Amino acid sequence: MAQLQAISSCSSTNLLFHGTKRDSAHTYDRVHCPRKMTSNQELGVKASDFHGHAIVQNRASSVSACKNHVVRAVLSSDKDTTTSGDVDGKRLRKKLNKVVLAYSGGLDTSVIVPWLRENYGCEVVCFTADVGQGLQELEGLEQKAKASGACQLVVKDLKEEFVSDFIFPCLRAGAIYERKYLLGTSMARPVIAKAMVDVAKEVGADAVSHGCTGKGNDQAMLNHQPFVLVRFELTFFALNPELSVVAPWREWEITGREDAIEYAKKHNVPVPVTKKSIYSRDRNLWHLSHEGDILEDPANEPMEDMYMMSVDPKEAPNQPEYLKIGIVEGLPVSINGKKLSPASLLAELNEIGGKHGIGRIDMVENRLVGMKSRGVYETPGGTILFAAARELESLTLDRETMQIKDVLALKYADLVYAGRWFDPLRESMDAFMKEITKTTTGSVTLKLYKGCVSVTGRESPNSLYRQDISSFESGDIYDQADAAGFIRLYGLPMRVRAMLEKGL
Repeated sequence: MAQLQAISSCSSTNLLFHGTKRDSAHTYDRVHCPRKMTSNQELGVKASDFHGHAIVQNRASSVSACKNHVVRAVLSSDKDTTTSGDVDGKRLRKKLNKVVLAYSGGLDTSVIVPWLRENYGCEVVCFTADVGQGLQELEGLEQKAKASGACQLVVKDLKEEFVSDFIFPCLRAGAIYERKYLLGTSMARPVIAKAMVDVAKEVGADAVSHGCTGKGNDQAMLNHQPFVLVRFELTFFALNPELSVVAPWREWEITGREDAIEYAKKHNVPVPVTKKSIYSRDRNLWHLSHEGDILEDPANEPMEDMYMMSVDPKEAPNQPEYLKIGIVEGLPVSINGKKLSPASLLAELNEIGGKHGIGRIDMVENRLVGMKSRGVYETPGGTILFAAARELESLTLDRETMQIKDVLALKYADLVYAGRWFDPLRESMDAFMKEITKTTTGSVTLKLYKGCVSVTGRESPNSLYRQDISSFESGDIYDQADAAGFIRLYGLPMRVRAMLEKGL
């Protein structure tokens, strides 16, 4: 169960202030999120803080006004300019009551906060998901959100849900996109978007927002990493089609990093990054991706100092390390006999695998919109788990089942990559994967050595391997003489064709 942390609280009113402000950061905190509505003193509005008139709208009237133009997300237009009032003399694009913004604390989402308030006259609830990106990325988010003008920051710990409900089903299905990509970002987006829909319900929001562009499934204009347009919006549509979706990058005039920095300065928003950034990164408990800079030329070798989760294989220990991965019904449950929760198991394998330089992937992939993109991925724990799961299936699945599973795994990976996690097709395929891996229980022993994962042993109580049958020695079950008749029958179509060609 995800733990919910609500930092400060949103008011049940929208307070629009006309006039100059002496301390904008202070203003956002005190005026746009007041606890009561009884007087100027309770609101914290003082003559020493403002020059001008404070206009207070209670929630009842705001909700009433919004009811007249509720827009279903599936049918909403990015160009919708329904006007319902002005903010500081500026015509609103459309009046919204409260928006939940997928928030990273980076430059793009920081400037979206004031932009939403300015253009939609709404309160902004910032939402951040902890999917294992590291505590350093969560530090200071409350202060950043408030300084940008948000009235509330909600942080949810989604690590266990992410691994058990999203990563492990993909692992069980054997889903790998275009032969290499283990879907690290693709799996994280639907769990984040699902949580955003939940938060919108909890705080009474009528819209959600993200900082993505339509350029690619993962590419935000500023740093490619915070959130994904297609994967986010398809999840919103599937789980709550009545939510409006605001995608600023499809509406505003900001065209790049420098424009965003200027906008941030104009609105007194602290600039969290410099104008130059070497790599665009996305990190979660499953992987770390790197894009941009020298990687944009697929001929360039990645620089060694780029990697963060894994050591250079040349610098890895000179002695191999052996691991035994325990698996029950296609899902990993233990390391060397020690049972762990899904998130804890993956975190420990990341440490072990990273130490041995495991899991580096450099690839050019086809984006959903058609363009090609080069990325470098570090997936140490995931690489270990995929090796173990696939190897155990060699004991427990027959040939026909394994072939069908491999064919379906390609489509499964495509659906996940394209953001269709909640598509009935993926859910039906997942039910199939769950059924056929019921007997995939046992353990696999792996050797980790200087960037390589080698299988050294596998065992299962449901193994279809029989030593008495597979032995080169003669046995009672398999008689070598049986092969003659089988070969004649199996090769009959080839014999008939050859006879036809020779006129026999």
